[in-house]
Amino acid sequence: MLVSPNWEGRNRRYRLQPLWPLLVRELKNGRKVLGKIQFLGLSKSIMSELPTESVQDLFAPSSICFGCGPANQKGLRIKSYRSELGLKMEFSPNEGHQAFPGMINGGIIGTLLDCHGNWTAAIALMDQAGGDAPPCTVTASYGIKLRRPTPYGPTLHVTGEVTEISEDRANVRMTLTSEGKVCATGEGVFVSVKEGHPAYHRWS
Repeated sequence: MLVSPNWEGRNRRYRLQPLWPLLVRELKNGRKVLGKIQFLGLSKSIMSELPTESVQDLFAPSSICFGCGPANQKGLRIKSYRSELGLKMEFSPNEGHQAFPGMINGGIIGTLLDCHGNWTAAIALMDQAGGDAPPCTVTASYGIKLRRPTPYGPTLHVTGEVTEISEDRANVRMTLTSEGKVCATGEGVFVSVKEGHPAYHRWS
């Protein structure tokens, strides 16, 4: 169920309630509620349903994106899954992903965070709208911090969590870990595009 915070006075107090009916009611009252909605820990409710198939395979099986396209045989072909806080994924690098012996290339790390963050935003926007398919989204901006060298060999774990969302975009925080240690973090803004944009049909 989509939920929304209930604000009382100066203190933040939350009460679970359906989000979509609330938005409709507020729009009828002329209020601009589709501006920025701070998630503040509510991503857990937004991402409540946890299918076993990756979101890429579910919604974009013919995508050729280098990072996340299932149809790109030469790409990274990441597989992102719903989690309680957003999306999660695992990735096993191959020998060609190294920058130097034993360590993963920073460009590969950036691609993992970028694509995973974009899908985190797309699924959150779909859930917010009550839709059955995600909007086509693109990266408006993103940045990463390489906290420590990322080793080649262990499976990498990446999480994506929405920190802020509006009608057509979402801010996402991404974290990459290896063997329990944070190797890279990132933040991005991902925007849904309209018909006429080159990426509008990117999922099909």
